Amino acid sequence: MTSSKYRKRRQRKKKSNTKIIVAIALLAVVAIIIGAVMVMMTDNVDPNEDDDLIDDTVSTSMKVLLTTSMGNITIQLRDDMPITTENFKNLVEQGAYDNTTFHRVIADFMIQGGDPTTGDWSGGTVANIEDEFTDTNENNRGTIAMAKQSDSTGAVLKNSASSQFYINVVDNNYLDEDYSVFGEVIDGMDVVDAISNVETYNEMPVEDVILIKAMFTD
Repeated sequence: MTSSKYRKRRQRKKKSNTKIIVAIALLAVVAIIIGAVMVMMTDNVDPNEDDDLIDDTVSTSMKVLLTTSMGNITIQLRDDMPITTENFKNLVEQGAYDNTTFHRVIADFMIQGGDPTTGDWSGGTVANIEDEFTDTNENNRGTIAMAKQSDSTGAVLKNSASSQFYINVVDNNYLDEDYSVFGEVIDGMDVVDAISNVETYNEMPVEDVILIKAMFTD
């Protein structure tokens, strides 16, 4: 083989190797760009963004403090019950629960309050709200749910929840199909238990148990 042919072959091989190196470098640059774009897209996603069906003004960080004549109860609201939770939230903002009573108390069952009009079993806000249920609607001990009206036979009326609520003292899961749970007690369950054990007459406390004020808390 002559030296000129050898040099030409080496030059062709060198050019081929250069093309391979350039191609690899370009692929590496493209991969870096794609990775950077994906990171930027991930950073722009709000991890707390709610589902389109959920009211984004209600979150699991929303808590309500019930100051009662027997102590404080803190409730954490659910964010997957937009109708029910928003109704309760609006009533708290309006001060509708302030200076009301727990008018129905049954030991080993529940305590009920939230009637801003008459202080008995009949009152509520002007408008009723629609029933709302999830796959995790469970009337477990410590949960808070909306009370509803019944007809003359005792059957629960659909879409009859208004302002009255109750807090379960024990697991009452036979209520799950009819009563919407929208939060749970995270502090003050001992107060709930104490209220449930007060002396009653026809399920009404002999001495008033007052819900002095309901307010939002951190």
